[in-house]
Amino acid sequence: MGLYLYDDVDTKIDSKLIKTIYKATLKHFGLKDEFEIEIVITDENTIKKLNKEKRNIDSVTDVLSFPAVNFRFPFVKKDYAFYINPENNEVILGEIVLCEKRAKEQANEYGHSFDREVGFLILHGFLHLLGFDHIEKQDEVVMQKHANEILESINLTRD
Repeated sequence: MGLYLYDDVDTKIDSKLIKTIYKATLKHFGLKDEFEIEIVITDENTIKKLNKEKRNIDSVTDVLSFPAVNFRFPFVKKDYAFYINPENNEVILGEIVLCEKRAKEQANEYGHSFDREVGFLILHGFLHLLGFDHIEKQDEVVMQKHANEILESINLTRD
């Protein structure tokens, strides 16, 4: 499994939760475990700086995704030959950066568990790496449908 978790903060996030989200997403889309994803848990200052640098939005956000490839379905590994890490033979999908403090605030704001919020945000980032977006309303509906189905499959629903 090519999940690489880094934290700039003394995180309370359970790496098992992230692995569960990853496996459930792969299962949902019928994908094999052949991807490398870097996940960074960070603070408000760092994510605000990244948001400003990468999106020209000068504010704190909950999660950012940085796809390394233009992912498309159906997935054919040989189409991503230039993005395969020779050390593990996994396709480098990209990076997800999560602000733990913002996740805690949103869990309280929405009235559900911290794990549910983290799971949702990591999943949201992962869906972006898989080529989903929510700029157009119809795309948002599709992305949210997948997110709901995946979260329900692992019983990570709103409390």
